[in-house]
Amino acid sequence: MSIDWTDLNAKLPTERTGAAKAKRKDLFKQMDAGNGILSLAEVDKGIRDVLKIDEIFDAKAAIMRAFQIAKKRGVSSRGAMGDDYIEFKEFRFFLLSLRQYFEYWEAFARTDADGDKRISFDEFQDAQEKIEVWVGPIGDMEGEFAKIDKNGGGIILFDEFCEWAIAKNLDLEDDDDNIVLE
Repeated sequence: MSIDWTDLNAKLPTERTGAAKAKRKDLFKQMDAGNGILSLAEVDKGIRDVLKIDEIFDAKAAIMRAFQIAKKRGVSSRGAMGDDYIEFKEFRFFLLSLRQYFEYWEAFARTDADGDKRISFDEFQDAQEKIEVWVGPIGDMEGEFAKIDKNGGGIILFDEFCEWAIAKNLDLEDDDDNIVLE
């Protein structure tokens, strides 16, 4: 599946402009069940029904990572209960995180040749050429694999891959980086 990164970025209003903020408010309102906070289920449904981004909707691990990091962005104005949800003040950060974690998901999926949502050493080694386009040269693939595989399970899980991708500043060669990050 080919990702239309320009279209994806256009659906995620992350700019610090009045127009983008108005779009975010509208998106938030459409996703919200009426209580002023978004649950993971509301976000998931909103990605499918409001944003209509099937590629991300199918990338549950990316949605989960973006949701988890966004809800921890700040102290909730709703007390402890609000810490389990995304408030509007966290929504822009959620959209930015969603875009970034989806890029990591796409890189992960391109490396996971058999599609079992785990990367074996053989898959990692076979993907060396494309991985090096994303992160730069890797001298010792076995050593790099071991660094990523934090739990020593012999496979790379998405969470482990994300930590490594962030540290390596992974950037897919074919994505559209034209998204406002500040």
